[in-house]
Amino acid sequence: MRSALLRWLGPTPLSRRHALWGMALVAPNVLGLMFFFGIPVLMAFSTSFQRWNAITPPEFVGLANFRRLVSDPNFHQAFLNTLKLLALVVPGEVVLALLVAVMLNQPLRARNLFRTVYFLPVVTSTVAASVVWTSIFQPRYGSLSNLLAPLGLGEVRWLVDPGLVLIPIAVVAIWQRIGFDMVLFLAGLQAIPAELYEAARIDGAGRWQRFRHVTLPLLSPTTFLVVVLAVINGFQIFDQVYIMTLRTVPGGVGGSATTLTYYLYRRAFTNSEFGYASAVALVLFAAILLVTVFQLRVQRFWVYYEAGEA
Repeated sequence: MRSALLRWLGPTPLSRRHALWGMALVAPNVLGLMFFFGIPVLMAFSTSFQRWNAITPPEFVGLANFRRLVSDPNFHQAFLNTLKLLALVVPGEVVLALLVAVMLNQPLRARNLFRTVYFLPVVTSTVAASVVWTSIFQPRYGSLSNLLAPLGLGEVRWLVDPGLVLIPIAVVAIWQRIGFDMVLFLAGLQAIPAELYEAARIDGAGRWQRFRHVTLPLLSPTTFLVVVLAVINGFQIFDQVYIMTLRTVPGGVGGSATTLTYYLYRRAFTNSEFGYASAVALVLFAAILLVTVFQLRVQRFWVYYEAGEA
């Protein structure tokens, strides 16, 4: 048993020592993840098979909560709204972050200052930012209305109109994530050897051709990471929905802004349906897991890795 363990750690004493050091460094994070994530997931899994309002004892109901999901039109709308929000947030976040990173990777004056400014929304309170953006999107007195007034679009009811309410929520979500993604893209851009750009320039490639045939392929691993993180965060958007629809109609008119996270929150803490909310949470977890696995499976078709990196 001991010899098998030693072989698993490494062929030499030095490699075993490095393996043990690596395990020691990773252990606190793994234990914290198991405690703060693993245990709640197991509890949610157990609660999803129960009817429980946090007052009376839980009652086992089997798959009743999941059968209810299948026929619940409010859940269907929340799921559809989440997909719509993803369709707005993910492309906008990735494209804008890439453009900002490319711009701030140039030898500009005060570029470190601009990098800091673009990163500030990441460390800004989501609640505070959502309150400010809510005032900006107000139909009569908001800053956006004042800008659109000369175009005859001064009183657009962004946070009330069911067809528009997801747009301001997506704008705030994108605004808060661009800075983080920008840092990832900057790291990827600065890892691309300058010799490749020089070789492409000598071959007659223009700026757009260098970007398309050198930058984008070599940046694809970073782009893949950013897309995965953007999708995961898009599924979990909650604060913006809660704050920005609080003053009008919570969750949007007719549930037009209700996402899966907001829906399970209302079911749990407004209706005290903790069993049903746990079932919604498990469906959300499964959706994120399936989409992430799908992305990992298809990355080989468009992500370029140098030899030894895949």
